Amino acid sequence: MLPNPDSVENLRSYIKIYGPPVYDAIKALEKMAVDFEDVCIMDSLLATYFSNYEPSLGTQGLSVSAEAVEYFSSLDLDITPERCAKLVSKFGQHLGEYDFFFEWYREPTIDEYNSLIQKIDETLKPLGVRYTITSKK
Repeated sequence: MLPNPDSVENLRSYIKIYGPPVYDAIKALEKMAVDFEDVCIMDSLLATYFSNYEPSLGTQGLSVSAEAVEYFSSLDLDITPERCAKLVSKFGQHLGEYDFFFEWYREPTIDEYNSLIQKIDETLKPLGVRYTITSKK
């Protein structure tokens, strides 16, 4: 069982993208994140899309999972509604100056963390963007 994904104390791995193409890099990271089941994500595109979401109130008339299914269906991914519901972080306000973050449901092992970095490298290399990663609670 995963720890509470609604916790503010979860470790977040923040990504700052130096591009162009920043938009393409964010979309590539969103697609990549689907397979990392121990994380949820937030990025500047999602933050805009879910701008009516308030963690304490829920969405105004729509469930986050319904909105997430709609959003991720545009990425042409094979993703279940259950994964969609768990994929979007409820803490968009923590994005700050970063373009993207991976929020871990539990403390990752060194191997899991390194695997994430390797996958980010593989995902962004064809786009030619550079990035920094900073992890903090």
